[in-house]
Amino acid sequence: MANPSTLSLFLPFSLLLLLLALTTLLSPTHAVFSQPISREVLGLKANEADNNLTQLTFYFHDVVSGSNPTTVTIAKAKTASASFGSLAMMDDPLTDGPDAMKSKLVGRAQGMYALADQSETAPIMIMNLLFLEGQYNGSTLSVLGRNPVNQGVREMPVVGGTGVFRFAKGYAQAKTHTFDKTTGNAVVEYTVFVSHASGSTAPGSGGGSDSGSGSDGGSGSPGSTPSNRASSSSLGLGFLMSSSVASLFLVHLLSLA
Repeated sequence: MANPSTLSLFLPFSLLLLLLALTTLLSPTHAVFSQPISREVLGLKANEADNNLTQLTFYFHDVVSGSNPTTVTIAKAKTASASFGSLAMMDDPLTDGPDAMKSKLVGRAQGMYALADQSETAPIMIMNLLFLEGQYNGSTLSVLGRNPVNQGVREMPVVGGTGVFRFAKGYAQAKTHTFDKTTGNAVVEYTVFVSHASGSTAPGSGGGSDSGSGSDGGSGSPGSTPSNRASSSSLGLGFLMSSSVASLFLVHLLSLA
């Protein structure tokens, strides 16, 4: 038979183990850094090909003069010669034809470019192509690359996209259609080839992940998926059971003392 004084010392220890187990069970756990997810969680259709290939052709109107320019210089190096180091911000219209007055507006090129080459005019382009027409309304493509404007055809990478163009990758070919040496205004023909996820929808059209919900009706973020919640619950329950077994084992040992 165990000594009552020994049992009285053991009781707080048992309660401490149980409290620690409950704390582990109820405390939030950090999400894993990466995990596989299904296409359905992102609102993509699993029964279609993984990627669509789309070609887009439009005209980019860069207006730097007049009372309503679409591109303005926002910074220029004081010590640099010529225009090296200049930084311009743009909100250029994109149309389906070269004549801006007679063509349909299909989007806008929003971003900036900087003259980063001391030997030729080759700005670094950082821009989002925001589309406003048809099934692409509200979707974007992001372009980041070098644009040597004196070459016949320039090629720049497409590094991402949103809406219909989620998971986009590809390239854009730019070819100057007209350039006015007096005003500096230019019309550039763009042909974009892009691979993107099938089944994606434009923002606001009720696509799967736009609602912020996953397949279980909860948060759509990877950190709150059912597998993560189940994993943390299993760890807490396992610790609780282990603590209980340890407590019972110690009680048994003390009863034999």
